[in-house]
Order: sequence, then structure tokens, then C-alpha cells
Amino acid sequence: MRVNCVGAIIFDASGRILLIKRGHPPGEGLWSIPGGRLEPGESDDAGLRREVMEETGLHVEVGRLAGTVDRPGPGGVTYVIRDYLATVAGGVPVAGDDAAEVRWCSADELARLPLSADLLETLTGWGVLPAS
Repeated sequence: MRVNCVGAIIFDASGRILLIKRGHPPGEGLWSIPGGRLEPGESDDAGLRREVMEETGLHVEVGRLAGTVDRPGPGGVTYVIRDYLATVAGGVPVAGDDAAEVRWCSADELARLPLSADLLETLTGWGVLPAS
């Protein structure tokens, strides 16, 4: 079974990326970009805005598709994740929903955090992050 998901790649004015620490499986305790599963009939834009609001308290404007990845999930599920660039339109970052923490991270900090599988390599490969 394939499950449609979206993720938000959000940078601040200093070039830091917004990450959340997952509070529940899958990926509990790992840092990743905000996002999650789409609800039935929900568009990518609407789902991305909802997920970012639930996890970070931020309102965002959805930009272009950065890329798509497939990730294995429990019970033979495949998460089809479409990651979009997004910009903050309002709000103050605060962890909510299944996010245990939320923070802005520099490229140097990314290398020292326990990240979701292949996150750094994927974002670098898409040209979203500078190659180290």
C-alpha cells in the first residue's frame, strides 16, 4: 500500500532550515523536516499547510516541489513523500502534534544531529542544501 505524504523545506532569513524532532514512530527521536500524511481528498498544498501548522505553529506559503522520495513503513506500507519549499507567512515556532521539539538549524548543526534516514543526502542531492 502506498501512503501519500508531504514535507516542508523551510529556511529563515539566515539560511537555517526548520527541523522537528519526531515524538512518535516512525522516526521517533530523529530530526526531520515538518510534514506527514495527507488526509483523504486533501491537496498537497492544503496538507502541507495543515501539517506545518500542527507540528510547528507556523503558517506557510507553499512553493515549488523540491523532490519526491519513497520510504518503507510498517506492514509493507510505502510512504510516498513529496517535499516542497515553503516560506513562513506568520506565527512563532512551537512544537505541537507529534513533534517533540522544533528548531532552526545551520548546515553545521545538521551534520551533528540524529537525522531521519537519508535526509541530509536527499536535500543536498536536490540542490536545496549546499554540498559539504
